[in-house]
Amino acid sequence: MPREPRMAPVVWQPPPRPGRRRSGAGGPTMPPLRLLPIDGDGPEHLALDASGNLLTGVADGRVLRVDTVTGRVTEVARTGGRPLGMRRLPDGELLVCDAYRGLLRVDPASGAVGTALSAAAGEPLGLCSNVAVTKDGTVFVTDSSRRFPLRHWKGDILEHSGTGRLVRWEPGGPAEVVMDGLQFANGVCLAADESFLVVAESGAYRLRRLWLTGPRAGATDVFADGLPGFPDNLTTGPDGLIWVALAGPRSALLDFLHRHHPALRRALWALPPGLLPEARRTTRAQGLDSRGRPVRDLWRDARNFHMATSALEHEGTLYLGSLVEPAIAAVPLPPLRAAAVTGPATAAPG
Repeated sequence: MPREPRMAPVVWQPPPRPGRRRSGAGGPTMPPLRLLPIDGDGPEHLALDASGNLLTGVADGRVLRVDTVTGRVTEVARTGGRPLGMRRLPDGELLVCDAYRGLLRVDPASGAVGTALSAAAGEPLGLCSNVAVTKDGTVFVTDSSRRFPLRHWKGDILEHSGTGRLVRWEPGGPAEVVMDGLQFANGVCLAADESFLVVAESGAYRLRRLWLTGPRAGATDVFADGLPGFPDNLTTGPDGLIWVALAGPRSALLDFLHRHHPALRRALWALPPGLLPEARRTTRAQGLDSRGRPVRDLWRDARNFHMATSALEHEGTLYLGSLVEPAIAAVPLPPLRAAAVTGPATAAPG
């Protein structure tokens, strides 16, 4: 029996695959990983609490706190769904994207969970993925797909119908869609000076930008295109770098299927899930400057950790989350020369 929803593929021309240097050819550039077991599966996104502990959500619905020094794991709350992206608010509470329940507000002190936002522009949040919050309290949320739930996320990538969106919400007011037609809208983060916001389109190998201040406020453009893999969650580092986790490398087979008759993809979607092609097992993250240029590029073939879906820099270490692994990975970062990071984001050309 065909899986639901039925596949309605869109033919498109993927951007050229990056050259050997950008595609990760040559020796690994990522140091060996130190793993922090979490007694759960899939720490998909990482955030920090006020004390510098890691916060993450796992497949069974728990939100966890992980001490980066001792490795101790404590339960913060249970969402009743599947927590993904999250942000700590100034009052200490958390905004948590739940793939099935929408945007939630979580009180880490009591474990209480309540709904913050469940719909935008008259449509429910189909796959609430990630969230960013400005200093004035404006909330931006990605809704990855209006056709495919999390358990069928590969279907959205394969179909390429572009039903993802970016939602803007001021608590107490209506939620508005500020970017639509996104190819699996995923990670979202703010520039260090909040002059713009960046959102990942996993299904298009690119990052899009929404200008928030200055003469171009409200305009959108491409921040980075033709990435060497599928961009997932985004975070802003202490030096202003925008970290993008690349969940898997580009696939020549997928690019071929996207360029040709939709019947090929419909036939593939009809196969049992276990027969769908799997991406090469790698671990990769890039740090981009305010003009979308890669300043850091860390990768290695995965032996004990793969499918990095989040990259968070904290006190000289890059912490990696994963949709599938039972641990968080820690990678020491070598010093970065100051000239490698560009100046204020507002100085970046359009």
